[in-house]
Amino acid sequence: MVDLKAKPFYLKDEDIQWVEETIEHMTLEEKIGQLFIMLDRKKDPEETKRILKEYHIGGCRYQSEDREKIYEQNKFYQENSKIPVLIACNCDSGGNGACSDGTYVATAAACGASDDYSVSYDVGYVSGKEAKAVGCNWDFGPVCDLLFNWRNTIINTRAYGKETEKVIEHCKAYIKGVKESDLAVCCKHFPGDGTEELDQHLVMGINDLSCEDWDKTYGTVYKTLIDEGIESIMVGHIALPSYSKKLRPEMKDEDILPATLSEELLQDLLREKLGFNGLLLTDASHMAGLTCAKPRRLQVPGAIAAGCDMFLFFNDIEEDFEYMMQGYREGIITEERLHDALRRILGLKASLKLHEKRKYGKLIQEKQELRVIGCEKHLELAKKAADASITLVKDTKKILPIDSKTHKRVCTFVISSSPILRKNVEDPVKKVIKEELENAGYDVHMHDSYYDLMLKDGINLETELKSVIIGKVEEFKKKYDAVFVFINMKGYAQTNNVRLSWSIGHSVEIPWYMQEVPTVFISLNYTNHLIDIPMAKTFINAYAPTREVIKQTIDKIAGRSEFKGQFDDNVFCGRWDTRL
Repeated sequence: MVDLKAKPFYLKDEDIQWVEETIEHMTLEEKIGQLFIMLDRKKDPEETKRILKEYHIGGCRYQSEDREKIYEQNKFYQENSKIPVLIACNCDSGGNGACSDGTYVATAAACGASDDYSVSYDVGYVSGKEAKAVGCNWDFGPVCDLLFNWRNTIINTRAYGKETEKVIEHCKAYIKGVKESDLAVCCKHFPGDGTEELDQHLVMGINDLSCEDWDKTYGTVYKTLIDEGIESIMVGHIALPSYSKKLRPEMKDEDILPATLSEELLQDLLREKLGFNGLLLTDASHMAGLTCAKPRRLQVPGAIAAGCDMFLFFNDIEEDFEYMMQGYREGIITEERLHDALRRILGLKASLKLHEKRKYGKLIQEKQELRVIGCEKHLELAKKAADASITLVKDTKKILPIDSKTHKRVCTFVISSSPILRKNVEDPVKKVIKEELENAGYDVHMHDSYYDLMLKDGINLETELKSVIIGKVEEFKKKYDAVFVFINMKGYAQTNNVRLSWSIGHSVEIPWYMQEVPTVFISLNYTNHLIDIPMAKTFINAYAPTREVIKQTIDKIAGRSEFKGQFDDNVFCGRWDTRL
């Protein structure tokens, strides 16, 4: 059972009294409601108000909008909740995880490349300040996974790296930054992503390390951060077969479940062996890693029975709520387990002083505090992060620098994901790239991909021919001094890993030109694209498609600023030709 006086709660007697008295006066429906974290997709005030009143939810997550809308939304949540709610955000890279106009600072991959723990602190600092300004009190970060498998695109830019001590120090720095704003943090995704290439949105993840290797890596990360006082841990839909079988020797392969449903991983390993006293919550419950493990009626109460304290997101509110109630009535969730979960939930709220802030009308800051979002200080930290992280992976033919004074005429390709991921509009990054290249003095021709032409002119033979016929090579060489290829691929919950994909078969984009004129490849997202373009001789990882990152990348290509980022062997994808 939880000790509310101990780490990470440190509650005083009067705080514990509030927790116990609140639980004592709750109806069963109110107790069950506290176990849920709602994702507000519809943003219908009347519907949201009904949910808050009828289902008594313990926490909220939301779809991103601008600062003004998120502030008013979060204020509405608190005003219409009998018990103050935990309001969470995903600030992996800065305040842009709290609202759509928040400040991006750096991905974890960029922080790792910077080899400067102060950058991770800055990400946490900006995340905390901007999240607090819009009314959040809980940050679903940091990601403390280890990127062992270069094929894994789920945490490719969200992990600090694969070295245990390095990941620990970056996590600690990030947490220190968030704590400047008194938000609770949440480490994710226990028992650890990054050993395989699959996405828990689509399958049950598997961490296939031995117990000994897990202890030295993920176990050391979690144990260190638990000792540091993290308040919560997000449990992934990831199995850890070695430990499940060690802790339950009778277990067969077909009995192995994701950690979200595994009592042996949550209670025996995480609670007892690693000593975690804080709050556990599931990863998103619509992910196939959970939904395919058991029937929904057993998943919902089963996660709480196994040791999770909160259940992230409803499928159907009425149905999931009833599943949880039914699980309690049938004894899947015992009275002791329910009470323990409630004490941790309310204990976290008390540790954040939400019960006291409600008394004084301070659950949400004054609206004028929104001015911190995108402030000059935060923008300067974003500039610092970009400068420290942008990485020259290789320049084996020594073609850099490519300045507008010596290579003025440039042909620029932007390799983007399918338009359907952008609601069938042209990639907005293309416009930013053109503007920043022109600002740097280049004469720019922006290539229109098959996707671009299709959006403008529809699908027809002319569109296809424009996209697959190269034309005269000698004319191309006379026309352009250099080629820049910006790769802005992105994927989510649709395919298990994301690879570079040209917009059409036999596309003009395929780098036939690299042997004709100096060519620079720049990834604006994933770090593993060399697997698909091993022929690239000059390759840069820039980690994000923001204007600041694009501007600084161009400056570095031109030799106006040095490359400072560091890389590890993951970027070469286990091949010899990617290094050439």
